[in-house]
Amino acid sequence: MSKVWSNILKVGGAIAVLALTAFVGVKTAAVCRAKAVLASNKAEGFVDTAVKILMAVVIGALVLGGLYLLFSGTILPELTKRIQDMFNFKG
Repeated sequence: MSKVWSNILKVGGAIAVLALTAFVGVKTAAVCRAKAVLASNKAEGFVDTAVKILMAVVIGALVLGGLYLLFSGTILPELTKRIQDMFNFKG
């Protein structure tokens, strides 16, 4: 009986060593890949794109806000006044 258990332990030990070796290989590959990504000088990343989109939205909102103030405060009242003066309607 002890011979059977020793054979099982030998086979199990060999499988454990193979599994550990495979795990270490995968871990090493993942670490190497992570180091390569962190060391790369690629200029286009997710953060860069997000900052560009955010800048475009903020600038667009400022332009629209400025146009709204311009039209509501200056152009529309002046246009209304000129149209009323043009017709000079006193009903």
